[in-house]
Amino acid sequence: MGKILGIIGGGQLGMMIAEAAKDMSEEIEKVIVLDPAENCPASQVGAEQIVADFKDREAIIELSKRSDIITYEIESGDSDVLKSVEKNAEINPSPETLRVIQDKFLQKTFLKENDIAVPDFVRINSAEDVRRGIDEYGLPVLLKARRDAYDGRGNYKIDVSDCIQKAYDYFKGQKLMLERFVPFKQEVSVIASRNTKGQIKTYPLVENIHEENILRETIAPARVSRRIIEDAEEIAEKTMTVLKGAGVFGIEMFVTRDDQVVINEIAPRVHNSGHHSLQSSETSQFEQHLRAILGLDLGSTRLVHNTVMYNILGEKSFQGEYRPPELNDEDLYLKMYGKKISKPLRKLGHFNLVGSSGETVDQLLERLEKIKPRAVVQST
Repeated sequence: MGKILGIIGGGQLGMMIAEAAKDMSEEIEKVIVLDPAENCPASQVGAEQIVADFKDREAIIELSKRSDIITYEIESGDSDVLKSVEKNAEINPSPETLRVIQDKFLQKTFLKENDIAVPDFVRINSAEDVRRGIDEYGLPVLLKARRDAYDGRGNYKIDVSDCIQKAYDYFKGQKLMLERFVPFKQEVSVIASRNTKGQIKTYPLVENIHEENILRETIAPARVSRRIIEDAEEIAEKTMTVLKGAGVFGIEMFVTRDDQVVINEIAPRVHNSGHHSLQSSETSQFEQHLRAILGLDLGSTRLVHNTVMYNILGEKSFQGEYRPPELNDEDLYLKMYGKKISKPLRKLGHFNLVGSSGETVDQLLERLEKIKPRAVVQST
């Protein structure tokens, strides 16, 4: 009999984990997700659902009693509650790993203590602390919520000193940190995996393009030098070694103007910048995550095809029910997430544009430019 997998979160990442689980039916008998949105994306592909908040103590306990192993697709779960239910179910990545990563200040502190390069940062308890930080780091700086922030939410860039109080008040009492602004020339990431036996594998470095702090395009492989690739992979492998958590992790990095590589943030889960692996790689990040938390040997991370991933976002001027884009282009793989309502910049789906034999990344990007005008959702 296969194991019953519980997932904290049933959004698009949970959906694609659940789909990967169907192809591993000998190892995984059933998937149960905990998500506050009824008919969440994962439930639409066959996962059972507990409808409750990600941090709902009783719901997490219920999930643990119904599962053999628990993982997560969002880092908002309560790590203390998860720690308390380890007697019921195996949890990967571990609650200790989640606790460190879900608090950005603890995450950066942990990385710095392990001699892994990160931007300078400081804890913030008052607007005066922000002023002192600016005196040390100069402008601009980034004021960040320590928890429950993703897709650029929870970041406030301060360009002028007159905005200090406004920026501080914006967070309404949340725990904060201040970070030196890194004048980067590229944003890149490594999807890294570690199984419960300590085996580590990384996917090839990819290049990410953001719009309004939301990932829009991922280019696999990244257009960087061999030295940058080696530096990024070394950082990723060291990070996975010291974290010791089992699963797939998204490690976002900056390439600075002088070609140094520093970590921006880590996600203890499958990651948007790894979606290309569904068609580009021998093993998708979703299968790899399952292999890692189940203690199986990790699959090959070899990039078989140059691929560009493009996120389909809700239009800024529209909210409501929508029609997905009609995209039937050659070597284009469209994945919609089953979300009924479009909201401004909401992630509704993505597609992978896969290169044919000999097709370069630059040629793929030229094709993408012709597709973009049609890659929009419209009202029904």
